[in-house]
Amino acid sequence: MRAVLQRVTTAQVSVEGEVVGAIDRPGLVALVGVTHDDGPTQVEALARKISELRILRDERSVIDDAAPVLVVSQFTLHADVRKGRRPSWSAAAPGRVAEPLVDAVVAALRARGVEVATGVFGAMMEVTIVNDGPVTLIIDV
Repeated sequence: MRAVLQRVTTAQVSVEGEVVGAIDRPGLVALVGVTHDDGPTQVEALARKISELRILRDERSVIDDAAPVLVVSQFTLHADVRKGRRPSWSAAAPGRVAEPLVDAVVAALRARGVEVATGVFGAMMEVTIVNDGPVTLIIDV
């Protein structure tokens, strides 16, 4: 499982012009990609990292600040671009495998008391991010 975390002041995701998820105060956006070998162990590890990493201002975490997280599924995080000019998506888990795992990350974050907004799995989404810092990390678990 891979995530790109971005510290943001605000963020939102829209589908067909309608806002489906938003955070309106400082927090994180987590772009989450699932691969074939991912399961419950990776879900828990990723939720722990997202909620406990001290990457907010003044070295605080999402838990410390009761900060929100916008989770957006993104299979393209597992693209292989080593050959040619066309990315291979074969490392990304198919939707029937990935969707429940992304949902499990959201549930695990909520179980830790984190306010979570989401995109729509498999939809063409427009994500608006006001990056704070900028701070962007890539997490592999």
